[in-house]
Amino acid sequence: LFEYQVELERQELAEYPEAEAAELALIYQARGLSEAESVALANRLTADPKVALDVLAREELGLNPDDLGSPWGAAGFSFASFTLGALVPLLPFFFGGQLPDAGYLGAALASIGLFATGASLSLFTGRSALAGGARMLGIGAGAGALTWLIGSLFGAAVG
Repeated sequence: LFEYQVELERQELAEYPEAEAAELALIYQARGLSEAESVALANRLTADPKVALDVLAREELGLNPDDLGSPWGAAGFSFASFTLGALVPLLPFFFGGQLPDAGYLGAALASIGLFATGASLSLFTGRSALAGGARMLGIGAGAGALTWLIGSLFGAAVG
């Protein structure tokens, strides 16, 4: 997600360098530099696209490009996400299976969770929330259907 934001900034810098320099100048004016000083500093920084992207990511987006893509952070977040996501369809069964149609309720909760996750993620990637939610729901439903089919073929107890 952060990589998307930095890439968007890279594209804006390539297409509209003057506008990005003006944004940077406004940031420095808000921090107390005079207009002339902030414009001069912004022009100096945006003269080198690599430096400009680094500065814009830090100043405008509040991101540190050096911290993006940490494998340990991604692994920890992935572990927590999968763990919480796997618990959602099991919630009805935590009541001792005494809920009628617990399997259907679990599938409904999983569907809602998948759609909400996809829609939420799309807000950070620039895609439509409906398309993101439908995509995530489709992938999850496909994985669930495939798992059910394999279980049925091997005679595993289902339901």
